[in-house]
Amino acid sequence: MSQQVSAHPNIYYDPYLNPQLFDGVRKKRIFACVIDIIAITVLSAIAYFVVGFLGILTLGLAWLLFPAIWPLVALAYTAFSLGGFNSATPGMRAFGLEMRLSNGGRPYPLYAAIHVLLFYFSVTILSPFVLIVSLFSDQKRLLHDIVLGAVIMNSPVDSLHR
Repeated sequence: MSQQVSAHPNIYYDPYLNPQLFDGVRKKRIFACVIDIIAITVLSAIAYFVVGFLGILTLGLAWLLFPAIWPLVALAYTAFSLGGFNSATPGMRAFGLEMRLSNGGRPYPLYAAIHVLLFYFSVTILSPFVLIVSLFSDQKRLLHDIVLGAVIMNSPVDSLHR
């Protein structure tokens, strides 16, 4: 499973040569984020129930995991969906989006985990600035996308490239 990636930015991701790849991406990302937050909330609720039950069996020891459930579920959800074969979270897939690295490669789980950690830190610290950056970016990228060299785009109609 080899991918041909170059050290130079891929002209395929140029918004002036392929504007259809970036049409409506900002709006789709917002709605995709809402779907992903709902999915993470459902998975976290299940995890809270399981840890609550395990806490009874372990005489309260498992309850020490309660503060870490939401962050761990969100991290695992994003790392394995965004870093998986589809290069998109379920919310992104629902709106026809995918992530690529600026050199054309697909993200891997560790890259996706770093991407989501930068997203959470940047939203926590610089919330308005993170969103304002996308208004000035040709590829409608957010601050953490630019820092990591990620490109979020509409999935190409031709899926034979996979």
